[in-house]
Order: sequence, then C-alpha cells, then structure tokens
Amino acid sequence: MKRIFITLSLCFAALVSVNAQTYVPSADNMAARAEFEGFRFGIFLHWGIYSEFAQGEWYLNSGLTHEEYSKAASCFYPVRFDAEAWAKAFKDAGAKYVTFTSRHHDGFSMFHTRQSTYNIVDATPFGRDVLKELSAACAKEGIRLHLYYSILDWMRPDYPVGRTGLKTGRQLRPNFDSYFRFMQAQVRELLTNYAPIGALWFDGYWDHDSDSIPFDWRMPEFYRYIHQLQPNCLIGNNHHITPIEGEDFQMFERDLPGENKAGLSGQEISHLPLEMCQTMNGMWGYKVADQNYKSTNELIQLIARAAAKGSNLLLNIGPQPNGELPATALDRLKGIGQWMRVNGESIYGTHAVNMPEQKWGVATQKTNHLFLHVFDAEGSAIELPWTAGKVRSVKALASGSALTYQLNRRAKSLTIQLPAERDKADFVIEIVR
Repeated sequence: MKRIFITLSLCFAALVSVNAQTYVPSADNMAARAEFEGFRFGIFLHWGIYSEFAQGEWYLNSGLTHEEYSKAASCFYPVRFDAEAWAKAFKDAGAKYVTFTSRHHDGFSMFHTRQSTYNIVDATPFGRDVLKELSAACAKEGIRLHLYYSILDWMRPDYPVGRTGLKTGRQLRPNFDSYFRFMQAQVRELLTNYAPIGALWFDGYWDHDSDSIPFDWRMPEFYRYIHQLQPNCLIGNNHHITPIEGEDFQMFERDLPGENKAGLSGQEISHLPLEMCQTMNGMWGYKVADQNYKSTNELIQLIARAAAKGSNLLLNIGPQPNGELPATALDRLKGIGQWMRVNGESIYGTHAVNMPEQKWGVATQKTNHLFLHVFDAEGSAIELPWTAGKVRSVKALASGSALTYQLNRRAKSLTIQLPAERDKADFVIEIVR
C-alpha cells in the first residue's frame, strides 16, 4: 500500500509539474497571432555561403568536408546585395512578411554574432551585417521580419550528431548542454539586436527522429526562454509532427494543410495559425541549374488555395551569391503584385470556407463577403452549393462590374454567369450576403 501511495504521489507531482508549465500565450502574443493570420502571403529567403556553390542549401551534406566548405566564407562578397531593393520588391508583390535564414544547417551565421567568428561579418571580406540591413529595410517598407534558425549544425563539434551531416569530418565532442547554451545566446542576440522580430522559424528537429533512444531537444524549455525575452514573438517548428507545447503557429512543408503529396505534412491540423512553405522553383537555396520556376498563374492560385485552407503561403526565393534576386523570381513577384493590387481584399484577413475545392476553384471569406477564386471554368458559368440564404450582390472584384446570377433555393445552389474576358490566373467574384 505504501508503495502504491508513493507511486500515486509521484504521478500527481508529475501532473502538477506539467500543468504548472502549460503555456498560456500573452495578450500581445494572441494579437500577433491574429495579425499573422491576416498576412496570408510572405517571402522565404534561403541565403548563405552555400549560394556560392550554386547547388542548393544542403551542399555540405553531399560529402564535402567542413574544411573545404568553409573556404567559401573567405570569398563571399555579395557586391550587388541591396536590402532596400529586396524589401521594395517584396512589398510591391504584396508580401506582408519576410522569413530570412539567419543560420542554416551548415552552421554559418548570416548575422553578426559574438558566439562564433563563423559569420558574415567576421569570416567574409564583405564584412557587412546583411540581417541588420534587411531589418532596417523591412521596417522602412512596413514588412514584418521573421527569422529561420536551424537547431541542427553540421559544423559544431558539440552538436549531438543525428542522421544528417555525417561526412563533414568534424571532430565530435557531443555536449548538448553546451550546444543548447549556444542556441540560447544566439537567439537572444537575434531578438535583442534586430528587434522587433515577428516570429522564429525553427528547422532540424527531424535530425533525431530515428534515434534508438528518443532525443530530448528541450523545446518547451527553449520556447519559455524565448517568450520571456519577447512574449509576442511567434514560434513555429518545421518538425512535421503535432505542435509542441509553446508553439504559436503550425507549418506545413511543400503542402497545403490537410494534404501530404510531398510526404512531409501528414500531421493533424491544429487550432494554431497555419502556414505552408513552398519553393518558387524546385530548390530552397540557389541552384544554378534549377530553372523550373512555377508560372505566375500557378503561384497566384497557390496563394488563393492556401488562404482557402485558412493558411498563409510562405513563398521561397534563393538569392544568388552576388546578392541579387534571380531575374525570374523578380518577374514572378511583379506578376503576383499586379494581381494582388486589385484582388488582395480576397486574400488578406480572410478565413477558410467550409467548402471543398470545386472544379472551377476555391473560396475565401471575410465577414459577410464571400470571394470565389475561379481558376478554370468550363463554359460560361459556374455553380456552387448555397445554403447561406439571401444574396445581396455579385460582382467582379477587380472591376466592380455586376454579374448575372441565379439562386435556386430548392436545389440549394447558386449559378453565376462569367464574362468572356476574365483573368486567367484567378478571376475573383465577390458575393455580399
């Protein structure tokens, strides 16, 4: 009986401990979440010394040793980098936020850190803090700055090796306490030297997903540390699993929430704000041979599809080693911006609609306004299920022109006539109920 009592006492103490650590977002954090949900469109930037090899951001994992790879830092000189030009291009495209890779798996910091000399200021002839410049440019253009941060490292000897970065030749002295302190120190720098930071976007948790003994990343502890520094900083983690205690938004890699075509997004959809990330071409980091860019129409439709799922789209660009954004990427941004300037109301601040994707497209909503995004319609009309009762008006959002419609209450359907000349990327119809 005594043994049972002790066991129950320990269980109760554990439950009390768990409950005591339950994350309760601050009022400012909840406001930041609401703002984030309204953004709907952001730009992802994968840029580092790996761009010099022009083989993508995972090039160090290809068998190259860390000694050879790190030589790229000594000749990294992005002479055409212009943070203000970048920020203006993003704003003109209609993006509301930018997520920049402050440090990727190769361990190179794209900001001036005191925790290691392996950073863009101390290790390159360029000697400029590109993150500081981008932070100022984004603030000038009214764009929120978010930061990607890799929690795995293919260079540092104190990082406990997982399933990647096994051939870099580094001396292994795994010490997660040491590595954890390093991450804490760098995150403190990011949140205090480049404030305000809207969100931290973590990656690399999956590096230990096949360990024989489950690896403890100490994420709840890490998250509490971050929220103590900046309570309204949103936290997300690209771990491909159910959100962990302390996270503020949920991300899906290369897939819309609820889909898993790429095999990385099989997790359940949570109640948190949602974001899907996707590449503009095929790679995240710059790869010179990858010219397989999605068309402007495809990207516009992806923005609408994400919004229809109640999700933001974080669209990736891999800047070139000279500091320029690829010309094709700029062309796509220009096309998206032209569409967003006349149709953005159907994207920003909208919510998901309880209606699956139709043959003709998807729908978003905002208060009593329903927006139909017509991608591909056969014939001169579209039909959709309708149980919302009265229809006050139906018009083309871009032009404001009224459209002919027929409401069939018995069949619970609404038929709308389409104009012969319409936007082939995404013709938006606004219905006021």
